[in-house]
Amino acid sequence: MTSFVIVAVLLTAVVLALLLLPLLLKERKQRVGSASQLSIAVLRDQLSDLEDQRKAGLLDSALFVEEQAELERRALEDGAATRATTSSSARKRTLAAALGLALPALAVGLYFLLGSPDAMKPQQAADAEGNHALSPQQIQAMAAKLAERLQNNPDDGEGWLMLGRSYAVLGRYPESAAAFGRATTLLPPSANMLADYADIMAMAQGRKLSGEPEKIIARALSIDPRHIKSLALAGSAAFERGDFGSAIQQWRTILTLVPPDSSVAQSIGKSIADAENRMGVARVPTAGAAVTPTVASAAASVSGTVVLAPELVGKIPADGTLFVFARAVDGSRIPLAMARMNPATMPHAFKLDDSMSMAPNSRLSSATSVIIGARVSRSGEALAKSGDFEGFSAPVTVGASGVVVTIRGVVK
Repeated sequence: MTSFVIVAVLLTAVVLALLLLPLLLKERKQRVGSASQLSIAVLRDQLSDLEDQRKAGLLDSALFVEEQAELERRALEDGAATRATTSSSARKRTLAAALGLALPALAVGLYFLLGSPDAMKPQQAADAEGNHALSPQQIQAMAAKLAERLQNNPDDGEGWLMLGRSYAVLGRYPESAAAFGRATTLLPPSANMLADYADIMAMAQGRKLSGEPEKIIARALSIDPRHIKSLALAGSAAFERGDFGSAIQQWRTILTLVPPDSSVAQSIGKSIADAENRMGVARVPTAGAAVTPTVASAAASVSGTVVLAPELVGKIPADGTLFVFARAVDGSRIPLAMARMNPATMPHAFKLDDSMSMAPNSRLSSATSVIIGARVSRSGEALAKSGDFEGFSAPVTVGASGVVVTIRGVVK
């Protein structure tokens, strides 16, 4: 039975080859098929990334739908391009299909009459499962074929863009950036493409947005000043170089474009709060509100020194962050003022005033007496966590100077 199947398959293959090869250009078909599969694989991977970001709270539903629609549009365009490429050989394919179906049908009929059809089921199931998703090796092989095709057709902007996204999926960021660069010279400029290009180029240079990525982001924003990804990248670039005011401005623009209760707004709000703490200005939590430092009077301040208990000398992490804050003696434990400092220089002088308020309606000047706290955070976050080092003063009057705060405890 096995011999019969082998002979039947071989004979069918030989006859099909003799009849079909003159009609079809095998190399052209393989190229188109590979490009189509690669496009689908890349778009599927990007859609999976979008879904992961949505589940992680980085994308709200509205932004997820917008990005999903963009991916679907790309899929339709790629499908249209593939159909356009193959339409010229439609009549040849019709004849080839007739021959290709008739001869295998004979072989299949004989097989089902004389063979064992059930033997095929496990293999078919395995094939179906294997075709569900392409492996990285398959994507890499198809990317290599696409790169080879682009050497013969270097003006294919969509092909370079697809190759850039393929390399990004594979983590080959320098090659991805180069392919994106070629695509941007051949395709009409778009904020989406340029933002992706800047992101990939930052990855290629060690996750740094300074230099060329910033220039690309500026181009994207000149096309669409309300493009969310470009605004986010622009804010991150400003934050990276220490320009916290510009970072806050870019991120606050995003807050005007997304729902106030969305996960995106919450994430951006945290980034803004971090930038404001580093900048030493009042935090304004309302989306879209202006950031205005408060000029404090000399009386509405507390100054002094943070010292380290002898038993903790040498135990404070060098890369930690020192937070000095004032909170009301009674009532809410939310700080009325907070400053962020470097713990490497101990003792450390401090001065807290209304310009360091955490909320517009909760300022140091609104209290008569406060407790001064000092905490060295291992994580760099203001919220106390297990393993941080902290200490508190006795209640002091607002306007006091020379207050000494000793860090002597460990947060449990």
